[in-house]
Amino acid sequence: MNWLEIAVHVPHEGIDMVSNIFDELGAGGVVIEDPALISQYIEANIWDHYEFPPEVLNRPLPVVKAYLPEGADLEDRLALLQAKLAELPLPAVPSWETARVAEEDWATAWMAYYKPVEIGQKLAVKPSWEAYTPPPGRLVLELDPGMAFGCGNHPTTTMCMEFLEGIIKGGEMVADVGTGTGILAITAAKLGAARVLAVDLDEVAVKVARDNVRLNGVQDRVEVLHGNLLDQVSQPVDTVIANIVADVIIRLAPDVVRILKKGGFFITSGIINSRADEVKAKLLETGFRVLESKADGEWVSYLSVWEG
Repeated sequence: MNWLEIAVHVPHEGIDMVSNIFDELGAGGVVIEDPALISQYIEANIWDHYEFPPEVLNRPLPVVKAYLPEGADLEDRLALLQAKLAELPLPAVPSWETARVAEEDWATAWMAYYKPVEIGQKLAVKPSWEAYTPPPGRLVLELDPGMAFGCGNHPTTTMCMEFLEGIIKGGEMVADVGTGTGILAITAAKLGAARVLAVDLDEVAVKVARDNVRLNGVQDRVEVLHGNLLDQVSQPVDTVIANIVADVIIRLAPDVVRILKKGGFFITSGIINSRADEVKAKLLETGFRVLESKADGEWVSYLSVWEG
């Protein structure tokens, strides 16, 4: 089978909008080439500029790439892509181009721009194919993103990881809703959680997360389940993580209190800043106390506690 690579040029504020469109089209995952983010890590001496071609470093806009299999419905999906891009609340309709990718090249086409990243005070995420020597005290997560979301360099993920650094003391029970690659579930286990239930509705994400759990040697503590939100979770937990989107968090909050122990934490992320007050209001209405908020660009995350 051959694949069609679709590259959409989009302003920074549209990256996640385009990613969501690709998800709806069944792409299963995206590659994000953000020159601003790459430059940030180069300036911090985390990445080296020679690892990136000039056309990526000098690109005026980020590019969101996805891969769709060639088949009878491909033209219909491309027409739907164009229609959805035209509906986005952006100054102009994003431009895009395509390129055919042979089966043997598809599996590695998205790998070039994932590099080791240090997060918070204790954590580092490295792609499984990259060499990296951590400084003393860093816990290393090896990650193969496959074709799933959540590769450790998106603000919504890093803010959750920083929250986990502060609240996981050892022995906790954790539920990670919409686990994606499993990065947050693995983070909780590496920090000392005794058991983590990682749930995702997407079967591709479930497979990728299970592979990453094994890669990091935490399969004795992390169980990856295929399911919708908290439908698969019934036992009391100390922490719930939901790095999803505002609408789902608002819908999920009342169900979280069903399983969250008194004094337990609810980490919420993936919240665009225009929806942050709405999500906070729902958390307060449900009975949570918001302990801390983080903001990075247009994204907001909350750490809340359930006081019963």
